[in-house]
Amino acid sequence: MEQVDVIVLGAGAAGMFAAIEAGRRGRRVLLVDHSQAAGEKIRISGGGRCNFTNMGIAADRFISKNPRFAVSALKRFTQWDFIARMDAAGIAWHEKTLGQLFCDSSARQVVDLLLADLSRAGVALWLGCSVGAVRREAAGFEVETARGVVRAASVVVATGGKSIPKMGATGIGYQIAESFGLPLVETRPGLVPLTFAAQELEWMVPLAGVAVQGRVSVGRVGFDEAVLFTHRGLSGPAVLQISSYWREGGEIRLDLAPGRDVAADLRGMKQEMGRSALRTALGRIVPEKLARHLEATSGITAPLAEVGRVDLERVARLVQDWRLVPVGSEGYRTAEVTLGGVDTDALDGRSMQAKGVPGLFFVGEVVDVTGWLGGYNFQWAWSSGWAAGQVA
Repeated sequence: MEQVDVIVLGAGAAGMFAAIEAGRRGRRVLLVDHSQAAGEKIRISGGGRCNFTNMGIAADRFISKNPRFAVSALKRFTQWDFIARMDAAGIAWHEKTLGQLFCDSSARQVVDLLLADLSRAGVALWLGCSVGAVRREAAGFEVETARGVVRAASVVVATGGKSIPKMGATGIGYQIAESFGLPLVETRPGLVPLTFAAQELEWMVPLAGVAVQGRVSVGRVGFDEAVLFTHRGLSGPAVLQISSYWREGGEIRLDLAPGRDVAADLRGMKQEMGRSALRTALGRIVPEKLARHLEATSGITAPLAEVGRVDLERVARLVQDWRLVPVGSEGYRTAEVTLGGVDTDALDGRSMQAKGVPGLFFVGEVVDVTGWLGGYNFQWAWSSGWAAGQVA
């Protein structure tokens, strides 16, 4: 029977980081994953460039039943701390929009950095090794694996969520939590495209491929980024962001020209180009295909000069306050993250240790902490993994 100080379940971002930190403290650490390679989600992230963190990390950009839970870990290991490790390894990076940081070359550099750190910290790595039950024993824990039972003083659960099942995502972390009596917050797909009923798809499908800089809102929460029409509904960064706040049956509000006074623009164009069709004027504000759809929706066929103020304001509302009710999302198949997870009320925010089960830790996506699009979820992985690695 293998015996170690710490067994980490899951060789993703959070698990690798927790294992590195525990190993650096001189702990005998075993890192286990059922995949054939470590850090697979890191490798495919950011279009192969890995959006590894964000300059704007703040607790209010994370969703959780307890919105303050993430504060401690995020403050103790910050985006600047991870950037320092990238710099020390000589990995070049650049900042894109909204504070997002990417590798100049390849996400593989981040995976290689973590693998090198694991090796230097003396961490043993078992890949292609599935995990079964985790049991409490007098001296710690016993973990069933495909290579036999492992005894450990501490167990760090870093098995991720349910998103992207083709990458091997499972719900085993939630099962382990429940086996120890830890509560779960309902899970659902996050950062995911939204889908619509057949009646909306009749006009959406012809617009597939059209993108516009817009603002998508749910209640008081809104995001100003690209919106993309698809064969299934809506996608693009703004839609992925709002999907984490939208709930079934609720509406989303779409502003296709944020920051503009479209009513005033249309009145000006009426004076300037009165003989033109409405779609021509709208084509100065949104892409042509979208302009034609908005004209058809408005029912206006007269030239601009004959369109009254009330109708122009109605068209402006179509552009800037378009209300739609999705029927669902594309689900875990394409979701970038899983919302919900292990209830933070059951965890210590400084160490990520289960309050009623000394030696049992939960880190990363398996926990009910979900960040915005743009490197926030990787930072949560680094920060929560680091916190557990200081104690496990």
